[in-house]
Amino acid sequence: MQFFDLDRTDVSKIKKALAGNDEHLKVVLEEYHASEIAILFESINQQDRQRIVNLLPVEIASEVISEMHEEAHPEELLLKLHPEKRAEIVEELDYDDATDIISQLEEHEQKEILSDLSEDDASNIRELLRYDEDSAGGLMNTQFIKVNVNLMKKDAIEEIIRQSEEIEEFYTVFVVDDHNIFRGIVSLKDIIKSKTNVKITELVRPDVVWVHTDTDQEEVARLISQYNITSIPVVDQDMHLLGRVTFDDVIDVLEDENTEDILKISGVSEDEELSGNWIDAVKSRLPWLVINLATAFLASAVVRFFEPTLAKIAVLSAYMTIIAGMGGNAATQALAVTVRRISLYDLTDQQSYRTVLKEFTVGLINGAATGLIVLVFALFFDSNPMLGLVIFLAMTGNLIIAGITGAGIPLLLKRVGIDPAIASSIIITTFTDVFGFFLLLGLASKLLL
Repeated sequence: MQFFDLDRTDVSKIKKALAGNDEHLKVVLEEYHASEIAILFESINQQDRQRIVNLLPVEIASEVISEMHEEAHPEELLLKLHPEKRAEIVEELDYDDATDIISQLEEHEQKEILSDLSEDDASNIRELLRYDEDSAGGLMNTQFIKVNVNLMKKDAIEEIIRQSEEIEEFYTVFVVDDHNIFRGIVSLKDIIKSKTNVKITELVRPDVVWVHTDTDQEEVARLISQYNITSIPVVDQDMHLLGRVTFDDVIDVLEDENTEDILKISGVSEDEELSGNWIDAVKSRLPWLVINLATAFLASAVVRFFEPTLAKIAVLSAYMTIIAGMGGNAATQALAVTVRRISLYDLTDQQSYRTVLKEFTVGLINGAATGLIVLVFALFFDSNPMLGLVIFLAMTGNLIIAGITGAGIPLLLKRVGIDPAIASSIIITTFTDVFGFFLLLGLASKLLL
């Protein structure tokens, strides 16, 4: 099978095949990977999606549905399928993927789907539905390979072979005791290379990282990335082994978390779907714009207070936008770096202090450099050295404030339990506008009048 990105030609080809008979459509679909068909689903209607899923073999259909983006609503597609086809697809899915999709449905719809499954599959999915979707429990798959710590090599290999019949792929063999208490991991390589009469207890590596079911998904992703492991065991408070989170699930988490942070920093609600319509976008963004408008009145009040100064030195109005714009950009840079640091690391008080100090230093240097450029501009075009000095001081001061607030505000919000990505941008924009105008107009009032 050939693998490539789905482009307009491919979409057009499949849409053309949809207008024909099922046999021709099946032939065309065989040219594409499940992930490519999932991408196609974003540009066709629900009826065509159902038709394609019904034509695909269960193995491919289940992969297509698991690859669909959350915004494409795979749960709605699953719900509209014939109960028999639906049950086959769900039973083909890994438990964690099936749970992710089913969890998006209403409770009565979940019961409808689960009632058609085998008791074992339904029980496993119900168990996973109990956990928060943003936790390790919500991410974990309960299908994994485990062996008893007391087994001999031969018996362990037989047990691995038996369990692997129900699992498509695995990277790690987990080790437990007679009470299912997690004892560590063992690699297949070590088992194969060991002597015949060796026990698993002699091969197990106990010093491995693990997570509880309530561990946040970002922390799970960080640990897998930090320790370069393919999967991480999930245990309960008594260290009973419950499941595993694999690196492919973490990739999705990182993508979702990065998207969420970018949207929040931009003042866009995480509830807004990237592929949503304009009505959803307006509902999501308008409240933040109204809040931003309210804070903008503070900056406007500063300008009104110095209206007599502006009336006498009208040229200041031309530099106000420069001071405010540069401050806003500098603050956004500091904010983006700090929010990213917060999401990746659990910053100590000392590290937080160093972060703010670093942004203060950056603001001072960048403010002086850009202020000097504007000073030269003012000297050349306005022939006023004192005006240039006022602008230089205002620019330097505002970029220092931008650095301090861009780093300090998200750290402060994090400390008091507020998501720093949500409210930081509005607060720092207010600070840079208010102080930028105040510094420029205040200094002008003292030094130019």
